[in-house]
Amino acid sequence: MNFEEAVLPHIDAAFNLARWLTRNYADAEDVVQESYLRALKSFGGFHGSDGRPWLLMIVRHTCYTWLKRNRSAEVTDFDEAIHVKETDEPDPEASLVRSSEERLLRDALKNLPVEYREIIVMRELEELSYKEIAAAAELPLGTVMSRLARARKKLQASLHKQRSSHSTPNTTFALQACGNQAECIS
Repeated sequence: MNFEEAVLPHIDAAFNLARWLTRNYADAEDVVQESYLRALKSFGGFHGSDGRPWLLMIVRHTCYTWLKRNRSAEVTDFDEAIHVKETDEPDPEASLVRSSEERLLRDALKNLPVEYREIIVMRELEELSYKEIAAAAELPLGTVMSRLARARKKLQASLHKQRSSHSTPNTTFALQACGNQAECIS
């Protein structure tokens, strides 16, 4: 298997993870570019059949290195205006409710500590298995499962706290919708 077959198909997943970890579109592009250079340089050591977890591990490392060099993950606030993608839904009220729920979820997700946010992004948005997340994050499987459980609880508590009179959004559905929209964090 060559580099193009093993790694290039996963550029969207790499960008999605970098975007959520850096909280910035342009910074994510830089991180992904640097990650692909690192992956190309070390591709000779890749002996797996699925390049996605391997690439996401590199993206994760590159993000953390970038965050340490450029800003503290705890202090960084996302301050760009929130844009909601127009939907094809014919009912304006349903569109408004959905965009409100997505905004609540986005805010709750961006406020999670980075070690929880990365696990949620890899599991819910990138749909990696626990085993793939453990490989990408270089964590024991039990740690992945406990972080995911804690992240979901923190996310749920944050959503409950933010919610006024809305009904509980389907978190997985909203996360997946958010994962497919670049506007969710830009």
